[in-house]
Amino acid sequence: MAKPALTAQEAAPAPSASRLEPAPGSAGDIRSGRPAVLSRSVVRLSLRRAASIVSLVFLDLAGLALGLYIALVLRWLYYQHTVLWGVPWKAETNWLPFLMLVTLLVFWRNGLYAQREFRGGFGSVISSLALVTVLALAFGLGTGYPFHTFGLAPTALVITALLIGAFRASYDVVTKDVLRLTGARRRAVLVGRGENVAQLRRALGVGRSGIDYAFVGAIAPDEEGVGLPVLGRLEAIPAVLARTPLDELIVTDSDFEERELLEIVEHAHRRGVKVRIAPKTTEILTQRGEYVPGQGLPLFELRPPTFAAAQWAAKRAFDIAVSATIVVLGLPLWLALAAAVKLDSAGPVLYRDRRVGLGEREFGMLKFRTMYADAADRQAALEAANEAHGPLFKIKNDPRVTSVGRILRKYSLDEVPQVLNVLRGEMSLVGPRPLPVRDFVQLEPWHRKRYLVLPGMTGLWQVSGRIELSFDDLVRLDFYYLENWSIWLDITILAKTLPAVLARRGAY
Repeated sequence: MAKPALTAQEAAPAPSASRLEPAPGSAGDIRSGRPAVLSRSVVRLSLRRAASIVSLVFLDLAGLALGLYIALVLRWLYYQHTVLWGVPWKAETNWLPFLMLVTLLVFWRNGLYAQREFRGGFGSVISSLALVTVLALAFGLGTGYPFHTFGLAPTALVITALLIGAFRASYDVVTKDVLRLTGARRRAVLVGRGENVAQLRRALGVGRSGIDYAFVGAIAPDEEGVGLPVLGRLEAIPAVLARTPLDELIVTDSDFEERELLEIVEHAHRRGVKVRIAPKTTEILTQRGEYVPGQGLPLFELRPPTFAAAQWAAKRAFDIAVSATIVVLGLPLWLALAAAVKLDSAGPVLYRDRRVGLGEREFGMLKFRTMYADAADRQAALEAANEAHGPLFKIKNDPRVTSVGRILRKYSLDEVPQVLNVLRGEMSLVGPRPLPVRDFVQLEPWHRKRYLVLPGMTGLWQVSGRIELSFDDLVRLDFYYLENWSIWLDITILAKTLPAVLARRGAY
């Protein structure tokens, strides 16, 4: 529902909040205090980051050494049908120091040692190792190194990528558990108006990248609708920072003028506290804005996020190859699931669900049937029990779902037939999820940008919280995907989908 426009009195800033007042007792030269980089929270985070980088470097180099050794052993077995275990290692030592150095430099350049929330996934590992392979081959050819076979390179690339990917995934799982067991928390204060602060807290969830939030309170004009202890108004921020150990201030920038935001950032940085600003939807839309010259007022033209030429061809070829592989290799599973559905209840095995796809056109999305045959007729009586946000319709214990259907839904096995939609060009493996017609008609106009691309079997919804997020937050994830798409982002989302499905996050 659209928010009502503010009156002139509501829109005008309160006199007491026009400037941030200094904290009591904080007067004096700002250079006299302890540098922010030496604050306890910054030192703690720096030590944690250093330990993370050292651990990841060790795992990456171990995966590189082990992957190259296995590739050499396989080549030896292929040509000699036996192996002297020390010989491959001797051959590896000729290249290993060079490969280690290049791998570390490429991984660092591609953000694989960044903070957990910014670190690249499995797709970045593959692309980085591919670059390392090309550089190694170019160096070897340029220096006249006698390659006996070039088949070693792709073999080593695949094995090393799988090992490093497995090591890094294990590292993420273990460190998340360690952080929780050791009580690591991000102590945060939310800053904004009551309704926006409450919405921001829901969108943030309980944590980020394995570290839970500890919301100390909120800075807000009043307590109405906040849902957290209100620590004061905007002018109280310096005093709050002085008396409360914090890691982050998270600000809804739509509630503040530019000058006020600058003052918030200044006070926080003096205390070594990070400032996170929750963007407005318009800022996400203008991320790829293009300046239009010749106007009295600077204007930005929004380019449509369509995939064209080589990018689209690469994505489509990837979709067809993976979908065809799933159809062929998964045929025994398909037959077993079809038999289970048929034996459990009367009705067809496959269900053709009317969805809205590319260009807002309807298509039949295929699924294994998980409900009784009269499910559509019974939905109107269940609308009042809807548990999802916005236009979505979801009920955890939907009485229309069959016993086999609950198992299929729990592990998202009912979605598998959608690879046939991918082969037909109606869907992609990764993209915005297609909505039922019932949900589509309730969308707001700004939501519909997501229909400029093919819908997907999976997407950022599935790996970022799924139904726990509000519908507007889900649409913002779609916008992020549209503006930042790459084939490697698709691979990363696909790699994260299976753990999300097995963890049953938001699936019902």
